[in-house]
Amino acid sequence: MDSLRFLCARCIVAQRPLRALPAGLYPVLFKAAFLARKPLVLQDLVATWPFPVLNFQQLVEHRELLWDDDWNLCVEAVIQAVVAQLKLELEEPGRHSSLHVLDVTGLSDSVCGRTRGGLKICSRADLLAKACLEVSKHQRKFQRRGSKQRKGRSRAATAAATPQPQGVDIHTDLVVKRSFYGILRDALQAGAAGPLRLKCREFQAKYISASEIVTLLESLDPSCVRRVDLRFNNLGLSGLSVILPRLSRFPELRSLKLRCNDVDVRRPTPESAVGIRCVAGQLGMLPGLRELNLGFSQLSGNLRQILCDLQAPLESLELESCSLVPADLDFLSQSFHAPALKRLDLSGHDFSQGLLEPLQLLLEETSASLLHLILMECRMADSHLEALLPTLLRCSRLRFLGLYGNSLSTAALKDLLQKTLELPDLQLVVYPYPRDCYNREPSRFGCSFEAVVDEELLAADIAEISQLLENSGRTDLVWSYKPYGHGGLDYFSL
Repeated sequence: MDSLRFLCARCIVAQRPLRALPAGLYPVLFKAAFLARKPLVLQDLVATWPFPVLNFQQLVEHRELLWDDDWNLCVEAVIQAVVAQLKLELEEPGRHSSLHVLDVTGLSDSVCGRTRGGLKICSRADLLAKACLEVSKHQRKFQRRGSKQRKGRSRAATAAATPQPQGVDIHTDLVVKRSFYGILRDALQAGAAGPLRLKCREFQAKYISASEIVTLLESLDPSCVRRVDLRFNNLGLSGLSVILPRLSRFPELRSLKLRCNDVDVRRPTPESAVGIRCVAGQLGMLPGLRELNLGFSQLSGNLRQILCDLQAPLESLELESCSLVPADLDFLSQSFHAPALKRLDLSGHDFSQGLLEPLQLLLEETSASLLHLILMECRMADSHLEALLPTLLRCSRLRFLGLYGNSLSTAALKDLLQKTLELPDLQLVVYPYPRDCYNREPSRFGCSFEAVVDEELLAADIAEISQLLENSGRTDLVWSYKPYGHGGLDYFSL
């Protein structure tokens, strides 16, 4: 239920222009204008914002709403209001704004599309880059104009007379795609000494070249970056060896995701051995690293060599479809990472064979810390889950369990539900379609699980599981057969 203060704010923002307002009303008016989709009102508020910081997430408090095109237009309106304010400060050197930091971290990155009004919505990174370049271009224009007016003066006098607004730092998460790599590169380089500066907290690059990744990494402010997520093809160990040395300039880096499907060291060669040692040494140069994702790299038997130089234990380790062998899990069980792990993803491995016992040993070592366990598409049947369950129940702090894509029966899932009720912190279980709900046994390739499920049987099983949860009194516990859209554990906030 909305507060009386918020309801009054909605009445105020329904009218424009706004009257002179006390500073204390700005936050609630901003929230009301945003939720009411009032971009022009938002621009008015930003133009006279009385505080040094404007943080979207703190003001709006509705992360899930930020996917809507209308709300994206509101975000764009705020950015344009900052641009307009900086242009005024360049034109009128004595003019100063209170706003110095615009924080848009945590907002979803929009995809290109069109709203009902026909306006194009671009990527958030694209919008911010264009804003930085627009302000930089405006600054150069006024510097040239000032130089002409002051022709004949000393260089020192010219520099002193040039408008130098304090400017605004935009704290943001950047998702970089090939289509706007160039404009973001130019914006980062131009904005380093400009009035509008991008301060990247989380950097994600999708399928751009190693040299392009290096260029962007070298252009980022080293004091802000805490997470780097790189997705690429055709890079290999040699490409990683080019990129990883650039990461040591980020003292706050905590998370590194290297999702590349062309790193394959299953058949070691002298060259790959050198490459592994090089990558291991470079990872060891990241003392703050707490989260590592090496998904889809084929690492069979080489996990020890890759992680051996890390200076501190990892809290999150994602090794999806990495072709691990028992020796890799044995190493993890004996390493200093095991008792520190909060998140572990071993999806895509075959635990129907020799990996089940090493997994049990690993879970015993992680049981005191583990919060998030993902074992999707692991070819587990009822017998494997039964063998694993006693160890699983020792993970007393577990919050999330992902088992989607395994071949488990309704009876096994009901047994799992009953027994995991004793885990007090468990909040979400993502379970597979029960095996007895299939019209026919799904193949691993060629058709989806959904295509062979009997909808009536599945609906009956879902109802039964829901009833069991209701009878247990665990209203805080959710069971879902949908593998995506639940959000991931962010160990930074723990």
